[in-house]
Amino acid sequence: MKIDLHKITIRKVIAGYKESAKEGGVTAYEGKLNIRPKYQREFVYKEKQRNAVIETIKNSFPLNVMYWMIRDDGGYEVLDGQQRTISVGQYVTGDFSFNDRFFHNLTKEEQDKILDYELMIYFCEGTDKERLDWFRIINIAGEKLTDQEIRNAVYTGPWLSDAKLKFSKTNCAAYLLANDGGQLVSGSPIRQEYLETALSWINEGKIEDYMAKHQHDKNADGLWNYFQDVIAWVRKTFPNYRREMNSVQWGELYNEFKDKKHDSKKLEAKVKELMQDEDVTKKSGIYPYVLTGQEKYLSIRAFTEKMKREAYERQNGICLFCKKQKKGKIKWDISEMEADHITPWHEGGKTIADNCQMLCKEHNRTKSGK
Repeated sequence: MKIDLHKITIRKVIAGYKESAKEGGVTAYEGKLNIRPKYQREFVYKEKQRNAVIETIKNSFPLNVMYWMIRDDGGYEVLDGQQRTISVGQYVTGDFSFNDRFFHNLTKEEQDKILDYELMIYFCEGTDKERLDWFRIINIAGEKLTDQEIRNAVYTGPWLSDAKLKFSKTNCAAYLLANDGGQLVSGSPIRQEYLETALSWINEGKIEDYMAKHQHDKNADGLWNYFQDVIAWVRKTFPNYRREMNSVQWGELYNEFKDKKHDSKKLEAKVKELMQDEDVTKKSGIYPYVLTGQEKYLSIRAFTEKMKREAYERQNGICLFCKKQKKGKIKWDISEMEADHITPWHEGGKTIADNCQMLCKEHNRTKSGK
């Protein structure tokens, strides 16, 4: 990773400052600097933060260093310092006043003092991985970026621009689709959570690999078509919507079960029964459970400490499995034992005192396959 420090005056940095409402981007430095690429969130400083930046500059106090990434075309994108730069640009172009004075109300001497203030800026260039690692390191202050926003800062290109239009805008196509008839995906599009979810689903969690592979594609139609297929499959397989569905990793289930035939009525009957089961503490886990049969998704209600103590005293601290197998040690301290369902939950056994037995940790884990 190559990192060079430059001192550049505000006059030069904000030259040609422009905010485009249509494109959602902010540029400066005679058009060579992309301050807020349209793939990033549209966060802006609050008045107190914004004014602190201007006061720092007017008093010639040092402002935290900024980082610019050198693009392949010779231009630059702001990695860190976006809101500080926008605050300065908006003040100089007259968007807000400071201490009841706009920039144009200042004397020429006061204006020049601001414009000649030198910003400390690191120019960064390197491989995608180096830039990604570096961005994570410098993302330590201010308004934190999400992991997906950090990836977006590195894997720029036509694919990402199109992906953001589909997944990362307020009321974007992905949001409208996933919320038509009930919310199936959690999170906020503008914080890149819809995009991150779709990428995680389509490439089994290997988000950066997918973005690197498709970075220079003309559009994100492949990801968008996949997302539509997932949502359509969910609506068909589980047509009766419940609010718990918004936290299910539907893409993972779609990848595994999309080619298998399912009886939606039978699945609904199982879901309905399990939703009423008080022992199932994670209701969203019912959906993967009815497809996979794996109990781990359900978080079955645990025995209380009172139930455990009652069973321990009833057994006099003896592990029934150790006794049956005539082990050398059959009696254990309660801290060396774990609670177990005598009749397994999947066979109808409930999490009640009468169905609780204490086993040594070895036998409990062997019995349950943990």
